[in-house]
Amino acid sequence: MITVTETPLAGVVIVEPRVFEDQRGFFMESFNADDFAQAGLPTVFVQDNHSRSSRGVLRGLHYQYPGWQGKLVRVLAGEIFDVVVDIHQQSATFGQWFGITLSAVNHKQLYVPPGYAHGFCVLSEVSEMAYKCTALYQPAADACVLWNDPQIGIDWPIADPILSAKDTAAPRLAELPEFTV
Repeated sequence: MITVTETPLAGVVIVEPRVFEDQRGFFMESFNADDFAQAGLPTVFVQDNHSRSSRGVLRGLHYQYPGWQGKLVRVLAGEIFDVVVDIHQQSATFGQWFGITLSAVNHKQLYVPPGYAHGFCVLSEVSEMAYKCTALYQPAADACVLWNDPQIGIDWPIADPILSAKDTAAPRLAELPEFTV
């Protein structure tokens, strides 16, 4: 059983699994195809990724085009601020973003559908996150948009993030090509 909460961005939803906790720890189903199907979410994921980062690292805003990926994101250890940006020019919410704190404590997950850029910054000393993808990673389709583009205006909860060269040199939203999803 999951609880699904819509966000202001179409198709981007918060997924909260049922968590059973006691003095021994906890148990939860992080993915159940029947629950996802009943909620209208994808049930076929073809790749699982695991990322470990230190406090202050910011990764994003990443997407693939063509060959869009949907992503189901969750945190295994620590805490992140997770962000999704609508980069589909024909969308009513083009350029708008949604952010949420995901942690190993709150067990929340975020589903990011195709047509969105995704990124996160690490709030804890270390974080480990896992995400399921609806399409395989294609190096030739790997792309990004500038994490601090003023047109988007993300209110990141860290100053002076640690960035990759790719993320530092990413194009602004206005420089992206026309997309079809």
